[in-house]
Formats: sequence, C-alpha cells, structure tokens
Amino acid sequence: MTNYWKLHAPSVDGRAASNQMKSDNEEMIAAAASLLRHGQTVAFPTETVYGLGADATNSAAVNLIFTAKGRPSDNPLIVHIAEPSQLEGLVSTAAVTPMVQRLMDTFWPGPLTIVLPAVAERLSPLVTAGLSTVGIRIPDHPVALQLLRAAKCPVAAPSANSSGKPSPTLASHVREDLDGRIGGLLDGGQTGVGLESTVIECKNGDIYILRPGGVTGEQLEEALPQARIHAPQHEMISQADRPRSPGIKYTHYAPQGRMQLIEGNSHEQIALWIQQDLNAAKARGETTGILTFDEYEPLYQADLVISCGKLAYPQSIAHGLYAALRRFDEASISYILAETCPEEGIGHAIMNRLRKAAGNQLVRI
Repeated sequence: MTNYWKLHAPSVDGRAASNQMKSDNEEMIAAAASLLRHGQTVAFPTETVYGLGADATNSAAVNLIFTAKGRPSDNPLIVHIAEPSQLEGLVSTAAVTPMVQRLMDTFWPGPLTIVLPAVAERLSPLVTAGLSTVGIRIPDHPVALQLLRAAKCPVAAPSANSSGKPSPTLASHVREDLDGRIGGLLDGGQTGVGLESTVIECKNGDIYILRPGGVTGEQLEEALPQARIHAPQHEMISQADRPRSPGIKYTHYAPQGRMQLIEGNSHEQIALWIQQDLNAAKARGETTGILTFDEYEPLYQADLVISCGKLAYPQSIAHGLYAALRRFDEASISYILAETCPEEGIGHAIMNRLRKAAGNQLVRI
C-alpha cells in the first residue's frame, strides 16, 4: 500500500489557520522522511516534475526505484541534496572548481544538475550505474527541500513515472503509474517548470549539456560568458554504451500511441499536410490526435486536439507538455501528429522531449 499525504496549499485565511496547515504539512513531510530513512521510496514534488526518491546510500532502497519504475539498470540516477555542504563526502572536493562553484551559486536551488566525480564508497553503485560520476542538484521547491532536510540523507530521485512514459507533473499522474508500488506520495500540487533539470558536465573550462532542461544554454552562457557551451546531440546513444545522464539513451516521455513530429517552413503547408494525414489515418481505423499550440488549435479536426501552450510563451509549452501527452493515453489515441517549436531558449528542452516521445520519428514538409 502506498501512503498518500495531501499537503495544504499556502493559506491566506489568517495566522491561526496558516499555522495549523504548516504544522500538518510538517507532520506529513516528517512521516515521508521517516520512510526514506527506513529504506522505502517516496514520490515528492520538485520545481520540475515529481521525483521518486530513495536513500542514495542504500542499495536495497535504490533498487526499489528501479523495480517500481521498470527502469533499465544502466540508467544513472540524479541525487538531490538540500544544501551545498552535503556535497562533502559525495563528490571529489577538487572537482568543485571556480566554474562549478559559480554555477552552483547562480542556479542552486534550481533545475540544474551538475555531473561530478563521485566518492565511490559513499553512494550506492546503482545510483551511478557503474560510472565514476554522479549528477547532483538542489531542487527549488519548498516541499522537496523540507523533505530532504528532514530525511538527513542524499536522495536519489528520477521522475516518478513508469519508465518510458511522460513524466508526472501532478500527483494523480504518479498514482496512475505507481500506486501500490512505492512507499509514499507527497501531493504538493502541480509542478512549475514541467520539464526535468538540465544536466551538464564541466570539462577543461567548457560546459557540456548532456540533457537540456529547465536552465537554458543562454542562461549558462550568461553566467559563464568565458565558457564554451556544447549542445547535446539529438540522436540517442548506442545500446552498448552507458549513458552519462538520464534521458539520453532510451525512448522517453512517450504516449502509448504512435507519434510523429511534423516540421516545415510554411505553417499553412504543415497544417494542410497534418489534416490530410489525420483524415487518412481516421479512414484506416486509427483514433487520431494532434498536439499543437494555442495559436493553431482551431485549424485542426481529430478525435483529440490538444494545445500544450502558447508559442509566444514557450514556458507554457514546457509546463503543459507532459500532461498533454498523458491525455492521449487517457483517450486511447493510437496515432498522434505533433507540431514542432523553435529551438530557442527552453525550446531546446521541449524539442528534446518531443523527439524522445516520438522515437525520433520526424517528417519535414
């Protein structure tokens, strides 16, 4: 059985009610932290998506993450801490260079994971998946930070979903995938960014983006203008290779139906091609869906037309993407066409997730 705790949202009704809610929340978070300390798994909200946490020093606990998610064992986990001082004993102190320190000062807490040389005997080898490095971040969410402080241990936490499915941005998504297979779930409402953290590694004064996410390349460049930023590759790596970051080897974030991305220079041509293809799919017995944006939603007819946000406000697309992908599963959509967005700012991360969701299936018009 999964323990479920519904946290109170911030109160505006007065000090007495607010203090009671705060006390209730602290009690629920303390119960969740106790589960973590005793080798159980707990799902909790972060500013990116819901994570499924376990004590990163306890291999039996970490193994419960892989079992619950059905996650490949060669896929490393990100470790979450509450304070920079907790890096001591987890990573090589020599690796915290002035460049790394600058990134930590600028983006922590926040959606940036930094890959650093790990202290092998401290973390479970399941966390690093056989690598000599570990990705670490401090989440920018009050519930996550309170849980980490109360647990008093580094917490390994991938997204709290069945492996390969869209990541959860609501507690209800976690329950759909993992209810009965995890120790506890802290329901803190909808997450903010909607996409996972950016994963980077610093080498020889350069920054390598292993997975784009909530911190953009432009933001990294602004923080360290002297550093060269290396963009990630679009292609998934070989099955024989060990990924240095989550989200770069396997098909991820995918709905159950077949999905293709459609891009081109003329939106009029894109819309015409999409509608003709959807009509043909409908005629052959498919249930059809289109993933689009607010600006173009009225142009389409399908069994399910979903906008995941505004092109004029790409942060809204990031915020709504995973929930939109899950709606196709809820409606049993078998054939999905998705429009692409410009790869600028957060658009790099959005397109990274869309490519993974579609298994890199893309049609250029």
